[in-house]
Amino acid sequence: MPPSSLTPLALPHVAGLHAYTPGLQPTEPGWVKLNTNECPYPPSPRVGEALQREIGADGASLRLYPNPKSSPLRAAVAQLHGLREKNVCIGNGSDDILNLLVRVFCSPEAAAGFLLPSYSLYPVLVEIQAGRSAVIEFDRSMQLPFDQIAASAARAFFLTSPNAPTGVAITNAELERVLASFRGLLVVDEAYAPFAEENAVSLLARHPRLVIVRTLSKAYALAGIRVGYALADPELIGLLDRVRDSYNVNRLSQAAALAALGDQPYYADVLARVKATRNASLRRFRDQRGWFTYPSQANFIFTEPKNARGESGVAVAQSAYDFLCSRRVLVRHFPSRALTAPFLRISVGTDGEMLVLHDTLDAWLKTPNA
Repeated sequence: MPPSSLTPLALPHVAGLHAYTPGLQPTEPGWVKLNTNECPYPPSPRVGEALQREIGADGASLRLYPNPKSSPLRAAVAQLHGLREKNVCIGNGSDDILNLLVRVFCSPEAAAGFLLPSYSLYPVLVEIQAGRSAVIEFDRSMQLPFDQIAASAARAFFLTSPNAPTGVAITNAELERVLASFRGLLVVDEAYAPFAEENAVSLLARHPRLVIVRTLSKAYALAGIRVGYALADPELIGLLDRVRDSYNVNRLSQAAALAALGDQPYYADVLARVKATRNASLRRFRDQRGWFTYPSQANFIFTEPKNARGESGVAVAQSAYDFLCSRRVLVRHFPSRALTAPFLRISVGTDGEMLVLHDTLDAWLKTPNA
């Protein structure tokens, strides 16, 4: 059978899918990588030790399946947040949890709602499910459109807080206002909540229609391990377990995550360092450069570059992006939407990496075409 004949055999909606586009992942050394919101510091030393113990001298444990429910990890997550194990579901990264939620609540008849801009994986997961999206757009103020969310026909609505790519956080008071008016399931994607001033965990006890999604990729420096989790009412956790793959999180990932969660003092220091570097760069963009920059509570910054003539816009952002890339500094540019096109999203690196970024932007401003 020639390869060209395979696509018609696929389900019709699959042939038209557009896959999620991640940030560039260079394999050669020498890049300052500020484009995928990874932690700039290594994980706790306990993680490597736990992995070595789990593998053992001969790797014999790897012939065995992992704990199917990640039960010890569920217990550790529950203890961390003051909940019970039955309030927790573990996933192969938070993307796995989001996928499970779409499986349970989204179909051609039951829409999944989300705001734009936000995490660009949401529409991809809905399309994979052959589902329907109910999309609401932010304006530049990034204020929640409460009335539009309340009127949404979505079965489940996804809110990212702090928002990606702007870093703007949603307060608990705002979330309670949404919960009071929207009658479906509210999914609060808190991938960046450890860097924020507030999180929604305290709302779970009063709101059974709330589910919180977290990841260990960002604050815990475990992007390569792929562990995330949901916090929710036990009934919702039971629904996720019905559609979850039997062994969705491998042995090594479970061991690494347990070790990371057990070293909270180490990560408190990491968070403090990242936030201090973020805040220093925010001041530099706003006060010294005079660039409009959203008040980020995440581990990235969303800023609107100005060239040497004080101009901003899509072409200016593209020029800055291209210059940075030519000097081996990677950031993100999202030119496909009017709100995001004039901006660059910059992950918070080490102080040294941020110094390289700012020095390179200074060099860009001195070029004839900036």
